[in-house]
Amino acid sequence: MKSLWFFDDVNLFKVLCPHKFKAYKSTHEFDAYKKKDYIYFEEDAANKIYLIEKGKVKIGYYTEDGTEIVKAILSKGELFGEKAILGQNKRDEFAQSIDNQTSICPIGVSTMHDLMRDNQTFSFKVYKFIGFKFKKLERRLQLLLFKDTKTRLMEFLDELCTDYGYDCPKTGGHIIKHPYTQKDIASLIGTSRPTLNILLNELKEENYIDFNRKEIRILKPSA
Repeated sequence: MKSLWFFDDVNLFKVLCPHKFKAYKSTHEFDAYKKKDYIYFEEDAANKIYLIEKGKVKIGYYTEDGTEIVKAILSKGELFGEKAILGQNKRDEFAQSIDNQTSICPIGVSTMHDLMRDNQTFSFKVYKFIGFKFKKLERRLQLLLFKDTKTRLMEFLDELCTDYGYDCPKTGGHIIKHPYTQKDIASLIGTSRPTLNILLNELKEENYIDFNRKEIRILKPSA
């Protein structure tokens, strides 16, 4: 699977959103959010899952001392809140819009269960998706706990290359066109934006990468 967030290269939004189904189309509405608006908080009832039509959403939680831990930053076509499908009653994380024009497709758990019950192949893919997502999150938390910041960045670049990269035979290396800002990447690898900028420039000086605001180029496999 090239990307964790797609089934057979099909955008999840195009597959799951209730407005695509005649039985749900007339009663379905999209939810709009501005930057810093919360979609849900920790301890909220887990009775829906969500698909992103446009914009970006941050998923995370707060430690006892109030430190924010960012688990994921998601963009168009991606799914969150999926643990409600597995029977979670209350949220153990928050979801917050980080874009001024975020549009969300909410799906009730009962609706999702109906869709899964009617199509066993689709149901299998949903559970497979959830498993891959948990595995990816576990790997990221292991990096935060056991690796230094530069190693976390290099591992994250490798992850980006898998999810968003493609080969560039004319110039060599791999090109990554991704949806993240430097602030997003810093949050995801557990560091500050100034430290991230220093590390990116170190890797550039070492000829591991080249980068600009829109893309990152991996120049060496070891990066």
